Amino acid sequence: MAKEQHQTLRIEARISADALAMVKRAAEIQGRSVSDLIVNAAHRTIEEPHLIRLSVEEQMRFVDLLLNPPPASPALKRAQQAHVKLIREPSLLH
Repeated sequence: MAKEQHQTLRIEARISADALAMVKRAAEIQGRSVSDLIVNAAHRTIEEPHLIRLSVEEQMRFVDLLLNPPPASPALKRAQQAHVKLIREPSLLH
């Protein structure tokens, strides 16, 4: 089986000596290389907008509502009926 080859590229950044020291220290704390730290930070930056963070209390409330949902409101019942009608009668879409 052929071994996969990954091409690595070089990036350049002009930063202050203090900023470079901080980046190196952050990589050291995490046990990563500077390159890995930068790539990891980019991944987090891309993924962050898609995450929802809840406090412990909010998590408990969320689970409680899933396990014990409140009764459906009249508006929710109407929306459900409209949804069922659209699904069962697709000719209404044309």
